[in-house]
Amino acid sequence: MPTLEVIGLRKSFGSVTAVADISFEVQAGEVFTIIGPNGAGKTTTLEMIEGLLSPDAGTISIDGLTWAKDAERIKSRIGVQPQSSAMFDLLTVEENLELFASFYPKSRPADEVLSMINLADHRNKRVKSLSGGQRQRLAIGLAMINDPDIVFLDEPTTGLDPQARRNIWDIVLNLKSMGKTTILTTHYMEEAEKLSDRVCIVDQGRVVTLDTPAALIGRLTREREVRLSFLDGEEAAAAAEAVAQDEPTVVRTSREGTSLALWSVQPEETLYGLFGFTKERGYRVEQVSIREMSLEDVFIAFTGKEWRD
Repeated sequence: MPTLEVIGLRKSFGSVTAVADISFEVQAGEVFTIIGPNGAGKTTTLEMIEGLLSPDAGTISIDGLTWAKDAERIKSRIGVQPQSSAMFDLLTVEENLELFASFYPKSRPADEVLSMINLADHRNKRVKSLSGGQRQRLAIGLAMINDPDIVFLDEPTTGLDPQARRNIWDIVLNLKSMGKTTILTTHYMEEAEKLSDRVCIVDQGRVVTLDTPAALIGRLTREREVRLSFLDGEEAAAAAEAVAQDEPTVVRTSREGTSLALWSVQPEETLYGLFGFTKERGYRVEQVSIREMSLEDVFIAFTGKEWRD
């Protein structure tokens, strides 16, 4: 049985339909990521699952429990990352953890949580003096204080610098190693690709596709983009393009000045042939790169929208 089952969720605010029809299942121990453009219904979906909003239609089951019948039992099994405004700025990190622990019948020791979120050295620092990354780590710690089975993290790395973002990634991976189920929303494609067991892309309040990152990328195409730039001018690029177009592995080419781009189903074999040609002619290649398809390509393919942070 899935640890979370969502069937036919719908939610409107007046004439605006935020969630039109969303269904998915999450297995225990997964990092399950929901991504989509602004206004796609991600946060509304999360708030319904967390019990903060009532759906207009559809069902939500957490370990076989429903909000209508088992609200108190569900609350003890989930952890929700609070917004920064929910923290007490004049209390210390440890005092915030202990206060939130008092809301639950059972909780993890504050020392354990401090270690898990790497804030043990800042336990006596008031929240108002924490950096953005430290505040986000504390927010995750507050979501973990009741030792939940499922943790909900809504865009936990937005606005953070790369190092602070990777600190959050370490925490998410640690949660996975502990067997926790993590439901994540994010604005960062690299983050979704690195952390997720499965990714659910939503748009206009509906699920448009759902699978592992590798499977989603694999659905697009077997082609890979290869780029070369030549030191010997446009003549070298044009000659290399002519050779590339005769290669059975090359699907299409594009040339601009001294740069050549080609799309190949076997880029290594294509480059082997091209390098043989350039060596024979004495053409010098300045740069070469092979670009793998990414989750961002999947997002654009399925939604028709460019991803913007």
